[in-house]
Amino acid sequence: QVQLVESGGGLVQAGGSLRLSCAASGRTFSVYGMGWFRQAPGKEREFVAAISWSDSNSYYADSVKGRVTISRDNVKNMVYLQMNSLKPEDTAVYYCARSKTIAAARSESNYDYWGQGTQVTVSS
Repeated sequence: QVQLVESGGGLVQAGGSLRLSCAASGRTFSVYGMGWFRQAPGKEREFVAAISWSDSNSYYADSVKGRVTISRDNVKNMVYLQMNSLKPEDTAVYYCARSKTIAAARSESNYDYWGQGTQVTVSS
């Protein structure tokens, strides 16, 4: 069974930075793409960033491009989301997810395992 556990969320002022981490269980972590999504209060969950199994491809939502970097460590079974220049509109619960394939993907339908989420709150 695959388990994903996010950490690193918290309260930060606008302009600040946070690094989210996602710890994944399972021996086959390195052969799957991984993604980060977020859900703000009253809104649907949306794509943030994704990375392929080998770190050769990554995608970002337009709303975070240039401010966010996704990375992974296949030895440690970890995925990270470095977020800089945070804005109040980045406030949301952030979820880590595992892709069904080796590829990075933007659509939720391409992911089969999800973490419980970590809260990020950006104050103005």
